[in-house]
Amino acid sequence: MSTTPEGRVKAAIDALLTKYKIYSAAKAGAFPTDAEGWYYKPVQGSAFGVSGIPDYIFFYRGFGGAVEAKAPGMKPTGFQALQLAAIKASGGAVFVVDGEESLKEFETWVRSVRC
Repeated sequence: MSTTPEGRVKAAIDALLTKYKIYSAAKAGAFPTDAEGWYYKPVQGSAFGVSGIPDYIFFYRGFGGAVEAKAPGMKPTGFQALQLAAIKASGGAVFVVDGEESLKEFETWVRSVRC
């Protein structure tokens, strides 16, 4: 487990995603048959070639969206804010998680999709 503040937030997001059977794309090839969703964590500076791509891109029960993880109290950078706005404008769900309260907001959304 990461000891950085943002790493702890990401670990909490990972646990929440697993709780709701939203599994990592890294499981491809042996993807769980009980999966209700899929997520991908782009590597910083990866082949996406676009600045500000969120930490998590997900699909869950017909909905897509993104989660940007931040250390407590931190906000998205300018490029991150632009990407999150574009995802939201295209109909995606967007979350910035920087601690327990914002994680609960994300979980509330996930639970509402389950109904």
